[in-house]
Amino acid sequence: MLTLKQIRDDRANTIARLAVKGVDAAPVVDQIIAEDDRRKSLQQQLDTCLAEQNTLSKEIGKLFASGRREEAETAKNRVSTLKEESHRLEEQLRETTDRMNALIVTLPNVPAAIVPEGKTAADNLVVKQSPMPEPLPEGSLPHWELAKKYDIIDFELGVKLTGAGFPVYKGQGAALQRALINFFLARNTRAGYTEVMPPLMVNEASGFGTGQLPDKEGQMYHVNLDNFYLIPTAEVPVTNIYRDTIVDEQELPIRMTAYTPCFRREAGSYGKDVRGLNRLHQFDKVEIVRIEKPENSYAALDEMVAHVESLVQALGLPYRILRLCGGDISFTSALTYDFEVWSAAQQRWLEVSSVSNFETFQANRLKLRYRDANRKTQLAHTLNGSSLALPRIVAALLENNQTPEGIRIPEVLQPYTGFDMIK
Repeated sequence: MLTLKQIRDDRANTIARLAVKGVDAAPVVDQIIAEDDRRKSLQQQLDTCLAEQNTLSKEIGKLFASGRREEAETAKNRVSTLKEESHRLEEQLRETTDRMNALIVTLPNVPAAIVPEGKTAADNLVVKQSPMPEPLPEGSLPHWELAKKYDIIDFELGVKLTGAGFPVYKGQGAALQRALINFFLARNTRAGYTEVMPPLMVNEASGFGTGQLPDKEGQMYHVNLDNFYLIPTAEVPVTNIYRDTIVDEQELPIRMTAYTPCFRREAGSYGKDVRGLNRLHQFDKVEIVRIEKPENSYAALDEMVAHVESLVQALGLPYRILRLCGGDISFTSALTYDFEVWSAAQQRWLEVSSVSNFETFQANRLKLRYRDANRKTQLAHTLNGSSLALPRIVAALLENNQTPEGIRIPEVLQPYTGFDMIK
Protein backbone atom coordinates (compact mmCIF):
# COMPACT_ATOMS: atom_id res chain seq x y z
CA MET A 1 0.00 0.00 0.00
CA LEU A 2 1.03 3.62 -0.36
CA THR A 3 2.87 5.10 2.59
CA LEU A 4 1.34 7.94 4.58
CA LYS A 5 4.40 10.01 3.71
CA GLN A 6 3.70 9.54 -0.02
CA ILE A 7 0.11 10.59 0.41
CA ARG A 8 0.80 13.63 2.60
CA ASP A 9 4.09 14.95 1.23
CA ASP A 10 3.37 14.27 -2.45
CA ARG A 11 -0.40 14.76 -2.53
CA ALA A 12 -0.68 16.49 -5.92
CA ASN A 13 1.59 14.06 -7.75
CA THR A 14 -0.09 11.04 -6.14
CA ILE A 15 -3.51 12.23 -7.32
CA ALA A 16 -2.18 13.07 -10.80
CA ARG A 17 -0.43 9.72 -11.27
CA LEU A 18 -3.37 7.67 -9.98
CA ALA A 19 -5.52 9.43 -12.58
CA VAL A 20 -3.41 7.54 -15.17
CA LYS A 21 -4.91 4.35 -13.68
CA GLY A 22 -8.37 5.87 -14.05
CA VAL A 23 -8.70 6.55 -10.32
CA ASP A 24 -10.10 9.82 -8.94
CA ALA A 25 -8.04 9.70 -5.75
CA ALA A 26 -8.54 13.27 -4.50
CA PRO A 27 -11.56 12.58 -2.23
CA VAL A 28 -9.92 9.54 -0.63
CA VAL A 29 -6.55 11.26 -0.26
CA ASP A 30 -8.19 14.22 1.46
CA GLN A 31 -10.11 11.90 3.80
CA ILE A 32 -6.86 10.11 4.67
CA ILE A 33 -5.13 13.40 5.44
CA ALA A 34 -8.09 14.54 7.57
CA GLU A 35 -8.06 11.26 9.52
CA ASP A 36 -4.31 11.55 9.97
CA ASP A 37 -4.70 15.09 11.33
CA ARG A 38 -7.29 13.77 13.78
CA ARG A 39 -5.01 10.86 14.68
CA LYS A 40 -2.15 13.23 15.47
CA SER A 41 -4.40 15.44 17.59
CA LEU A 42 -5.72 12.46 19.55
CA GLN A 43 -2.19 11.13 20.04
CA GLN A 44 -1.08 14.50 21.39
CA GLN A 45 -4.05 14.63 23.78
CA LEU A 46 -3.36 11.06 24.90
CA ASP A 47 0.33 11.78 25.49
CA THR A 48 -0.56 14.84 27.57
CA CYS A 49 -3.12 12.87 29.56
CA LEU A 50 -0.72 9.99 30.25
CA ALA A 51 2.09 12.37 31.22
CA GLU A 52 -0.14 14.16 33.78
CA GLN A 53 -1.36 10.81 35.05
CA ASN A 54 2.21 9.60 35.50
CA THR A 55 3.30 12.78 37.28
CA LEU A 56 0.35 12.71 39.72
CA SER A 57 0.83 9.00 40.44
CA LYS A 58 4.39 9.71 41.55
CA GLU A 59 3.22 12.60 43.78
CA ILE A 60 0.44 10.73 45.60
CA GLY A 61 2.80 8.66 47.72
CA LYS A 62 4.80 11.72 48.70
CA LEU A 63 1.63 13.62 49.67
CA PHE A 64 0.44 10.78 51.92
CA ALA A 65 3.92 10.47 53.47
CA SER A 66 3.99 14.15 54.33
CA GLY A 67 0.50 14.03 55.89
CA ARG A 68 -1.19 16.03 53.14
CA ARG A 69 -4.03 13.53 52.89
CA GLU A 70 -6.64 15.85 51.37
CA GLU A 71 -4.31 16.83 48.53
CA ALA A 72 -3.44 13.16 48.01
CA GLU A 73 -7.11 12.20 47.73
CA THR A 74 -7.70 15.02 45.26
CA ALA A 75 -4.75 13.75 43.19
CA LYS A 76 -6.12 10.19 43.31
CA ASN A 77 -9.49 11.38 42.02
CA ARG A 78 -7.76 13.30 39.26
CA VAL A 79 -5.73 10.19 38.27
CA SER A 80 -8.95 8.17 38.14
CA THR A 81 -10.51 10.79 35.85
CA LEU A 82 -7.38 10.83 33.68
CA LYS A 83 -7.45 7.02 33.35
CA GLU A 84 -11.01 7.16 32.06
CA GLU A 85 -10.02 9.95 29.68
CA SER A 86 -6.96 8.04 28.43
CA HIS A 87 -9.07 4.93 27.77
CA ARG A 88 -11.54 7.04 25.79
CA LEU A 89 -8.73 8.67 23.80
CA GLU A 90 -7.07 5.31 23.11
CA GLU A 91 -10.32 3.92 21.71
CA GLN A 92 -10.83 7.00 19.53
CA LEU A 93 -7.22 6.75 18.37
CA ARG A 94 -7.69 3.09 17.41
CA GLU A 95 -10.90 3.84 15.53
CA THR A 96 -9.33 6.78 13.70
CA THR A 97 -6.22 4.79 12.77
CA ASP A 98 -8.37 1.89 11.53
CA ARG A 99 -10.47 4.24 9.39
CA MET A 100 -7.35 5.84 7.95
CA ASN A 101 -5.73 2.48 7.13
CA ALA A 102 -8.97 1.19 5.61
CA LEU A 103 -8.93 4.17 3.27
CA ILE A 104 -5.24 3.79 2.40
CA VAL A 105 -5.63 0.17 1.27
CA THR A 106 -8.28 1.23 -1.27
CA LEU A 107 -5.69 3.22 -3.21
CA PRO A 108 -3.74 1.36 -5.91
CA ASN A 109 -0.02 1.74 -6.45
CA VAL A 110 1.15 4.91 -8.16
CA PRO A 111 2.22 4.07 -11.74
CA ALA A 112 5.75 4.91 -12.85
CA ALA A 113 6.27 7.97 -15.02
CA ILE A 114 6.76 5.88 -18.19
CA VAL A 115 3.43 4.06 -17.86
CA PRO A 116 1.43 5.15 -20.93
CA GLU A 117 -2.02 6.62 -20.53
CA GLY A 118 -4.92 4.51 -21.70
CA LYS A 119 -8.03 2.70 -20.53
CA THR A 120 -7.87 -0.82 -21.98
CA ALA A 121 -5.45 -3.42 -23.33
CA ALA A 122 -5.84 -1.81 -26.75
CA ASP A 123 -3.87 1.16 -25.40
CA ASN A 124 -0.84 -0.89 -24.30
CA LEU A 125 2.45 0.06 -25.95
CA VAL A 126 4.31 -2.54 -28.03
CA VAL A 127 7.99 -2.02 -27.17
CA LYS A 128 9.40 -5.00 -29.08
CA GLN A 129 8.18 -7.63 -31.52
CA SER A 130 9.93 -10.56 -33.17
CA PRO A 131 9.48 -11.30 -36.88
CA MET A 132 6.19 -12.98 -37.71
CA PRO A 133 6.30 -16.58 -38.98
CA GLU A 134 4.97 -17.86 -42.29
CA PRO A 135 1.24 -18.69 -42.12
CA LEU A 136 0.36 -22.30 -41.35
CA PRO A 137 -0.81 -24.49 -44.23
CA GLU A 138 -4.53 -24.72 -44.90
CA GLY A 139 -6.22 -27.25 -42.66
CA SER A 140 -3.99 -26.58 -39.65
CA LEU A 141 -5.71 -27.15 -36.32
CA PRO A 142 -6.09 -25.12 -33.12
CA HIS A 143 -4.44 -26.65 -30.07
CA TRP A 144 -7.65 -28.09 -28.60
CA GLU A 145 -8.15 -30.12 -31.78
CA LEU A 146 -4.49 -31.17 -31.80
CA ALA A 147 -4.78 -32.21 -28.14
CA LYS A 148 -7.68 -34.50 -29.06
CA LYS A 149 -6.03 -35.83 -32.22
CA TYR A 150 -2.86 -36.88 -30.41
CA ASP A 151 -4.63 -37.77 -27.13
CA ILE A 152 -2.36 -35.57 -25.02
CA ILE A 153 -4.85 -33.29 -23.21
CA ASP A 154 -8.36 -34.37 -22.24
CA PHE A 155 -10.65 -31.43 -21.56
CA GLU A 156 -13.83 -33.52 -21.25
CA LEU A 157 -12.26 -35.80 -18.65
CA GLY A 158 -11.30 -32.69 -16.66
CA VAL A 159 -14.96 -31.62 -16.70
CA LYS A 160 -15.96 -35.05 -15.40
CA LEU A 161 -13.41 -34.99 -12.58
CA THR A 162 -13.82 -31.36 -11.53
CA GLY A 163 -15.33 -28.94 -14.03
CA ALA A 164 -14.47 -26.73 -16.98
CA GLY A 165 -11.00 -25.24 -16.82
CA PHE A 166 -9.33 -28.27 -15.19
CA PRO A 167 -7.77 -30.29 -18.05
CA VAL A 168 -6.09 -33.68 -17.72
CA TYR A 169 -2.66 -33.98 -19.38
CA LYS A 170 -1.85 -37.45 -20.69
CA GLY A 171 1.13 -39.31 -22.13
CA GLN A 172 3.33 -37.00 -24.18
CA GLY A 173 1.19 -34.06 -23.09
CA ALA A 174 2.05 -34.70 -19.44
CA ALA A 175 5.70 -35.19 -20.41
CA LEU A 176 5.68 -31.85 -22.24
CA GLN A 177 4.30 -30.12 -19.15
CA ARG A 178 7.00 -31.63 -16.94
CA ALA A 179 9.68 -30.80 -19.51
CA LEU A 180 8.68 -27.13 -19.64
CA ILE A 181 8.64 -26.84 -15.85
CA ASN A 182 12.10 -28.41 -15.55
CA PHE A 183 13.46 -26.32 -18.42
CA PHE A 184 12.22 -23.05 -16.91
CA LEU A 185 13.50 -23.91 -13.43
CA ALA A 186 16.89 -24.94 -14.79
CA ARG A 187 17.24 -21.67 -16.71
CA ASN A 188 16.10 -19.64 -13.70
CA THR A 189 18.48 -21.28 -11.23
CA ARG A 190 21.31 -20.92 -13.74
CA ALA A 191 20.51 -17.18 -13.79
CA GLY A 192 20.98 -16.95 -10.01
CA TYR A 193 17.48 -17.58 -8.68
CA THR A 194 17.19 -19.90 -5.67
CA GLU A 195 14.48 -22.52 -6.10
CA VAL A 196 11.86 -22.82 -3.36
CA MET A 197 8.81 -25.08 -3.02
CA PRO A 198 6.13 -23.09 -1.16
CA PRO A 199 2.69 -24.14 0.14
CA LEU A 200 -0.21 -24.00 -2.29
CA MET A 201 -2.53 -22.40 0.28
CA VAL A 202 -1.93 -19.17 2.18
CA ASN A 203 -3.54 -17.32 5.07
CA GLU A 204 -5.18 -13.90 4.95
CA ALA A 205 -2.03 -12.09 6.07
CA SER A 206 -0.13 -13.49 3.07
CA GLY A 207 -2.94 -12.57 0.67
CA PHE A 208 -2.99 -9.04 2.07
CA GLY A 209 0.80 -8.72 1.98
CA THR A 210 1.11 -9.09 -1.79
CA GLY A 211 -2.13 -7.23 -2.54
CA GLN A 212 -4.47 -10.05 -3.58
CA LEU A 213 -6.67 -9.28 -0.57
CA PRO A 214 -8.96 -7.48 -0.45
CA ASP A 215 -8.63 -6.42 -4.12
CA LYS A 216 -8.91 -9.87 -5.78
CA GLU A 217 -10.79 -11.85 -3.15
CA GLY A 218 -13.51 -12.85 -5.63
CA GLN A 219 -10.92 -14.34 -7.99
CA MET A 220 -9.39 -16.67 -5.37
CA TYR A 221 -10.59 -20.07 -4.21
CA HIS A 222 -11.33 -19.90 -0.49
CA VAL A 223 -11.12 -22.86 1.90
CA ASN A 224 -13.80 -21.63 4.29
CA LEU A 225 -13.32 -23.99 7.22
CA ASP A 226 -9.64 -23.08 7.69
CA ASN A 227 -9.82 -19.58 6.16
CA PHE A 228 -7.03 -20.40 3.70
CA TYR A 229 -6.79 -19.30 0.06
CA LEU A 230 -5.49 -21.41 -2.84
CA ILE A 231 -2.68 -19.45 -4.42
CA PRO A 232 -3.34 -17.64 -7.73
CA THR A 233 0.43 -17.49 -8.32
CA ALA A 234 3.66 -18.48 -6.57
CA GLU A 235 4.31 -14.76 -6.11
CA VAL A 236 2.08 -14.83 -3.04
CA PRO A 237 3.81 -17.42 -0.82
CA VAL A 238 7.31 -16.74 -2.15
CA THR A 239 7.23 -12.98 -1.54
CA ASN A 240 5.63 -13.56 1.87
CA ILE A 241 8.68 -15.55 2.95
CA TYR A 242 10.07 -12.13 3.85
CA ARG A 243 6.94 -10.70 5.48
CA ASP A 244 7.72 -8.98 8.83
CA THR A 245 11.43 -9.24 8.07
CA ILE A 246 14.38 -6.86 8.18
CA VAL A 247 17.24 -8.00 5.95
CA ASP A 248 20.75 -6.57 5.90
CA GLU A 249 21.75 -4.54 2.87
CA GLN A 250 24.44 -7.11 2.05
CA GLU A 251 21.76 -9.78 1.55
CA LEU A 252 20.23 -7.89 -1.38
CA PRO A 253 19.34 -8.64 -4.05
CA ILE A 254 17.31 -11.70 -3.10
CA ARG A 255 16.31 -13.85 -6.10
CA MET A 256 13.86 -16.74 -5.85
CA THR A 257 12.07 -19.01 -8.30
CA ALA A 258 9.27 -21.50 -7.76
CA TYR A 259 7.07 -23.87 -9.70
CA THR A 260 3.48 -24.23 -8.46
CA PRO A 261 0.05 -25.06 -9.74
CA CYS A 262 -2.04 -21.87 -9.70
CA PHE A 263 -5.76 -21.57 -8.99
CA ARG A 264 -8.00 -18.78 -10.30
CA ARG A 265 -11.78 -18.58 -10.44
CA GLU A 266 -11.62 -16.36 -13.56
CA ALA A 267 -15.18 -15.21 -12.93
CA GLY A 268 -16.79 -13.56 -15.94
CA SER A 269 -14.54 -15.17 -18.57
CA TYR A 270 -16.36 -16.38 -21.68
CA GLY A 271 -16.15 -16.87 -25.45
CA LYS A 272 -13.00 -17.54 -27.44
CA ASP A 273 -10.83 -16.53 -24.47
CA VAL A 274 -11.73 -19.76 -22.66
CA ARG A 275 -11.32 -22.27 -25.50
CA GLY A 276 -8.87 -25.07 -24.76
CA LEU A 277 -5.87 -23.84 -22.78
CA ASN A 278 -6.58 -20.15 -23.29
CA ARG A 279 -8.00 -19.64 -19.80
CA LEU A 280 -7.99 -22.21 -17.00
CA HIS A 281 -8.97 -22.44 -13.36
CA GLN A 282 -5.91 -24.57 -12.55
CA PHE A 283 -2.64 -24.22 -14.43
CA ASP A 284 1.10 -24.62 -13.95
CA LYS A 285 3.47 -21.68 -13.76
CA VAL A 286 7.08 -20.99 -12.89
CA GLU A 287 7.67 -17.65 -11.16
CA ILE A 288 10.66 -15.44 -10.44
CA VAL A 289 10.67 -13.01 -7.49
CA ARG A 290 13.23 -10.38 -6.55
CA ILE A 291 13.73 -8.15 -3.50
CA GLU A 292 15.90 -5.14 -4.27
CA LYS A 293 17.21 -1.86 -2.95
CA PRO A 294 15.06 0.96 -4.39
CA GLU A 295 17.88 2.43 -6.47
CA ASN A 296 18.46 -0.93 -8.19
CA SER A 297 14.93 -2.12 -8.82
CA TYR A 298 14.40 -0.75 -12.32
CA ALA A 299 17.70 -2.19 -13.54
CA ALA A 300 16.52 -5.47 -11.98
CA LEU A 301 13.21 -5.17 -13.87
CA ASP A 302 15.12 -4.80 -17.14
CA GLU A 303 17.16 -7.92 -16.27
CA MET A 304 13.99 -9.88 -15.58
CA VAL A 305 12.43 -8.81 -18.87
CA ALA A 306 15.59 -9.84 -20.72
CA HIS A 307 15.60 -13.20 -18.92
CA VAL A 308 11.97 -13.98 -19.77
CA GLU A 309 12.63 -12.92 -23.36
CA SER A 310 15.51 -15.42 -23.54
CA LEU A 311 13.13 -18.22 -22.51
CA VAL A 312 10.59 -17.38 -25.20
CA GLN A 313 13.37 -17.07 -27.78
CA ALA A 314 14.82 -20.44 -26.79
CA LEU A 315 11.43 -22.05 -27.47
CA GLY A 316 11.37 -20.46 -30.93
CA LEU A 317 8.03 -18.76 -30.41
CA PRO A 318 7.10 -15.47 -32.12
CA TYR A 319 6.54 -12.91 -29.37
CA ARG A 320 5.99 -9.30 -28.51
CA ILE A 321 6.61 -7.26 -25.35
CA LEU A 322 4.05 -4.71 -24.17
CA ARG A 323 4.33 -1.91 -21.63
CA LEU A 324 0.93 -1.86 -19.97
CA CYS A 325 -1.07 1.35 -19.94
CA GLY A 326 -2.55 2.86 -16.80
CA GLY A 327 -5.97 1.31 -17.33
CA ASP A 328 -4.59 -2.22 -17.82
CA ILE A 329 -1.87 -2.30 -15.18
CA SER A 330 -2.66 -4.15 -11.95
CA PHE A 331 -3.74 -2.61 -8.65
CA THR A 332 -0.35 -3.33 -7.06
CA SER A 333 2.06 -2.64 -9.91
CA ALA A 334 4.05 0.50 -10.64
CA LEU A 335 5.26 -0.77 -14.04
CA THR A 336 4.44 -3.99 -15.91
CA TYR A 337 5.70 -5.57 -19.12
CA ASP A 338 3.56 -8.32 -20.65
CA PHE A 339 4.88 -11.02 -22.97
CA GLU A 340 2.58 -12.41 -25.63
CA VAL A 341 3.26 -15.30 -28.03
CA TRP A 342 1.65 -15.76 -31.41
CA SER A 343 -0.95 -18.50 -31.69
CA ALA A 344 -0.62 -19.46 -35.34
CA ALA A 345 -3.85 -21.45 -35.66
CA GLN A 346 -5.98 -19.01 -33.66
CA GLN A 347 -4.33 -16.02 -35.35
CA ARG A 348 -4.09 -14.10 -32.09
CA TRP A 349 -1.64 -13.08 -29.39
CA LEU A 350 -1.68 -14.99 -26.09
CA GLU A 351 -0.33 -13.50 -22.87
CA VAL A 352 2.24 -15.80 -21.22
CA SER A 353 4.02 -13.54 -18.73
CA SER A 354 3.75 -10.34 -16.74
CA VAL A 355 6.93 -8.86 -15.27
CA SER A 356 6.31 -6.12 -12.71
CA ASN A 357 7.99 -3.72 -10.31
CA PHE A 358 5.84 -2.97 -7.26
CA GLU A 359 8.35 -0.52 -5.73
CA THR A 360 7.48 -0.23 -1.99
CA PHE A 361 3.76 -1.02 -2.39
CA GLN A 362 3.96 -4.68 -1.40
CA ALA A 363 6.86 -4.12 1.00
CA ASN A 364 4.81 -1.62 3.01
CA ARG A 365 2.01 -4.17 3.38
CA LEU A 366 4.51 -6.92 4.15
CA LYS A 367 6.60 -4.79 6.54
CA LEU A 368 9.57 -5.94 4.46
CA ARG A 369 12.54 -3.72 5.17
CA TYR A 370 16.30 -3.69 4.85
CA ARG A 371 18.96 -2.16 7.08
CA ASP A 372 21.28 0.16 5.14
CA ALA A 373 24.93 0.98 5.76
CA ASN A 374 23.93 3.58 8.36
CA ARG A 375 21.86 0.93 10.20
CA LYS A 376 18.64 2.70 9.25
CA THR A 377 15.70 0.60 8.07
CA GLN A 378 14.02 1.32 4.75
CA LEU A 379 11.30 -0.34 2.70
CA ALA A 380 12.64 -2.65 0.01
CA HIS A 381 11.31 -2.92 -3.54
CA THR A 382 9.66 -6.17 -4.70
CA LEU A 383 9.41 -7.49 -8.26
CA ASN A 384 8.09 -10.65 -9.88
CA GLY A 385 7.48 -12.22 -13.23
CA SER A 386 6.11 -15.34 -14.89
CA SER A 387 8.87 -17.45 -16.37
CA LEU A 388 6.65 -18.79 -17.69
CA ALA A 389 2.93 -19.65 -17.46
CA LEU A 390 2.52 -23.00 -19.20
CA PRO A 391 -0.98 -23.24 -20.75
CA ARG A 392 -0.63 -20.69 -23.53
CA ILE A 393 3.01 -21.63 -24.09
CA VAL A 394 1.79 -25.19 -24.71
CA ALA A 395 -1.02 -23.89 -26.94
CA ALA A 396 1.43 -21.92 -29.09
CA LEU A 397 3.98 -24.76 -29.22
CA LEU A 398 1.34 -27.24 -30.41
CA GLU A 399 -0.14 -24.92 -33.01
CA ASN A 400 3.05 -23.37 -34.37
CA ASN A 401 4.98 -26.65 -34.60
CA GLN A 402 2.32 -28.90 -36.17
CA THR A 403 3.42 -30.86 -39.25
CA PRO A 404 1.87 -33.71 -41.27
CA GLU A 405 4.13 -36.11 -39.35
CA GLY A 406 3.28 -34.78 -35.89
CA ILE A 407 4.17 -31.90 -33.58
CA ARG A 408 7.83 -30.93 -33.42
CA ILE A 409 9.38 -30.42 -29.97
CA PRO A 410 11.81 -27.47 -29.70
CA GLU A 411 15.41 -28.64 -29.48
CA VAL A 412 15.96 -27.11 -26.03
CA LEU A 413 13.12 -29.22 -24.62
CA GLN A 414 14.16 -32.55 -26.12
CA PRO A 415 16.62 -33.44 -23.29
CA TYR A 416 13.68 -32.97 -20.89
CA THR A 417 10.98 -34.74 -22.92
CA GLY A 418 13.08 -37.62 -24.23
CA PHE A 419 11.38 -37.32 -27.64
CA ASP A 420 11.53 -34.90 -30.55
CA MET A 421 8.02 -35.34 -31.94
CA ILE A 422 4.49 -35.83 -30.63
CA LYS A 423 2.98 -38.51 -32.86
